[in-house]
Amino acid sequence: MLSVIQANSRVRLTAADLDFILSVLHHQPGSAEHLTRLLTDPEARDVILDDEAILRAVLEQRSCLRISAHFYFYILVRHTFRRSGLDDRNIADYVAAVLAEFSSVDRLSCRIKGQSQPMDYFVDMLAALQTVDDTTSFFIRAHIGNHSLFLSGVFPDRIGYRTETRGSPGLSYYEGLGRSNFKVAGDHRLAREYSLDGIFNELAERFQETRRALNDLRDRLISVGEPDYSLDALFKAAGGPG
Repeated sequence: MLSVIQANSRVRLTAADLDFILSVLHHQPGSAEHLTRLLTDPEARDVILDDEAILRAVLEQRSCLRISAHFYFYILVRHTFRRSGLDDRNIADYVAAVLAEFSSVDRLSCRIKGQSQPMDYFVDMLAALQTVDDTTSFFIRAHIGNHSLFLSGVFPDRIGYRTETRGSPGLSYYEGLGRSNFKVAGDHRLAREYSLDGIFNELAERFQETRRALNDLRDRLISVGEPDYSLDALFKAAGGPG
């Protein structure tokens, strides 16, 4: 059964994440114990995670990073989005969680209760919306929105290549698909229960801006060759968390 992705990258800091932050900011005034206490306060933590020194350390690390995927992607997404005029931390948090979750190829498929085979294609997901119950419909629409943003944000070149060589839908198709499904999902009662209504509605409103910011993230900060549909290649190419 599908599970909803939450904007929780900032509250999922692991011991390794905290050690990394302390190693980067240890030269700043105050003891390590004081910094650790600040990281437990949501407002102070947000200010700390916005420190450019942390971004530089993530990008310049020569050895394999021993940090969580959620922390890794939050730092990259947050700093890139701010430069693109997307200053809402909750949006950056949610998009980082989507990237972290989709680092597993299994998470890309849409799995619903009662079906033995997962759905890998949007046409199948859209067809399923005609027969599933209201709750399952919410999860499918959220997945379609996430998947559309992921593909158009991280793999725009692949979409463009398929459009030119096979006549496949272009970026505008993914934008429309993601925008419309985030909008419907954002108006659903479950979005309010999961505190996702504001995030989904914002993503629906600013889908193209968000997609382009992810394009910028991919072009400037993550270097890959011919991509596949998982983020495994991104981890290896970027020296990201294993």
